[in-house]
Amino acid sequence: MLYENPIIRGFNPDPSICRAGKDYYLVTSSFEYFPGIPVYRSTDLVNWRQIGNCINRDDQLPYENAAAGQGMWAPTIRYHEGMFFVTATFQGFGNFIIHSQDPAAGWSDPVKAGMSGIDPSLLFDEGRVYYCTNQRGEDDLEAISLAEINPFTGELLSPARVIWHGMSEDRPQYLEAPHVYHIGSWYYLLAAEGGTRFHHMITAARSRSVFGPYESCGRPILTNRYAENTGVAGSGHGDLVEDQNGRWWIIHLATRPDEGWYSHLGRETFLLPVSWENEWPVIGDGASHILCDGPLWEPQKQTDSWQADYNYCQPQWLFLRKPRWENYDFQGDILQLTPSGDHLSDPLGRPTFLALRQMDENCTVEAEMDFDPVCDGSEAGLTIFIADYGYYTFCKRRENSKNWLSVQRRGGVFQPIRIPAEDGTVLLKITASKGAYLLSYAFKGDTCCKMTIVPPFSENDAGKGFTGTLIGLYAQCKHDSEKAAKMKIKVSLP
Repeated sequence: MLYENPIIRGFNPDPSICRAGKDYYLVTSSFEYFPGIPVYRSTDLVNWRQIGNCINRDDQLPYENAAAGQGMWAPTIRYHEGMFFVTATFQGFGNFIIHSQDPAAGWSDPVKAGMSGIDPSLLFDEGRVYYCTNQRGEDDLEAISLAEINPFTGELLSPARVIWHGMSEDRPQYLEAPHVYHIGSWYYLLAAEGGTRFHHMITAARSRSVFGPYESCGRPILTNRYAENTGVAGSGHGDLVEDQNGRWWIIHLATRPDEGWYSHLGRETFLLPVSWENEWPVIGDGASHILCDGPLWEPQKQTDSWQADYNYCQPQWLFLRKPRWENYDFQGDILQLTPSGDHLSDPLGRPTFLALRQMDENCTVEAEMDFDPVCDGSEAGLTIFIADYGYYTFCKRRENSKNWLSVQRRGGVFQPIRIPAEDGTVLLKITASKGAYLLSYAFKGDTCCKMTIVPPFSENDAGKGFTGTLIGLYAQCKHDSEKAAKMKIKVSLP
């Protein structure tokens, strides 16, 4: 059956998957955004719905210290005997483990895992639990290490031992994202190498014993570094799953590049079927593709548009670091945002900011806003946001005792645009395409008028590009005295 990648679009990197009966659960990285670690559920591997977030309580982790590209890295999700476990790395805190009987209902407080390295993973095997990261050994070469662990306390029950140095052995490069599986009479180790850009790849090794020695497959089992004209780049960081019909699949991150490897949407979640040859996992022609054929049992459906429900804070909403809850008022039919003295540009700020992952290359976001600022420097509206050093604002802004409709950019060369703003309600509209954003507006229900067209952010704007574009609402001021902005938002997909 044909389907299209990515299966989860927009900023959703470092995916991990598990199966519980006929249900599948998937988690991805979230970095500096709160709540952390989105949880998606599916019954067919190609149609996914976000059901919650693993980290959604203020006191679980120190988000106030999460700078751009830091925070929550590379979770792994596993299911064992009625319990779900997630482990991940939170920068400045270390590796941790949480658990839940119902991923949609909430998760435990984190326990620190007694092992360093990043991209941790869990293996439940024959009554024991093993913990795996890219912790180095005494030779200080990049490595994958393994130890037995208590997943409820984080205590190591054996010393950590290096089990593999990667495909090249003597000169590993960016060896990360390990997962160990017990399949048949083999233990398989999957890892990512080459760095999460153009040269990214998934490599594999196997052993008869969980602690090795591991023999390398000798070549990447997945990479798009040699594949031209696929519309996909940067494939790597994968996780295997067996479906209820006994067939195998791999999910992995990749981009639909703007140029080179980089996509302003960020790294997305892809799915590929896996076969077995000579007891090695084989992935098609060794590259990822947009259009794929696999042994699915349900057709892929078109993604629906998303409509905000202002009776509560839906799990799709993202804040920058730990939110100041008093600045957000969900009132059923509208959302009130109180402008904050923390601005979007503050490296460790906690601005009034509520955004969504850009859901696809082509989408439309509309915000109806009632906001008439009275203090110079006050503004509220929409933002196209990559990080505190790179974003657009499309807003109503007070300058020199007058209100203006304004478009500004932080990072790169851009001449700000402004026109006089009328009092009362204004509609702000962003129409996204692969290579541009069309910004339009309408006062008091008038016909929509074009404001400007702006390009997406490039790799140079985004730095390492760990995250992807968010589009959302914000409100800021020079002093915490401005009245609230009343807003509604609507997201449409073609």
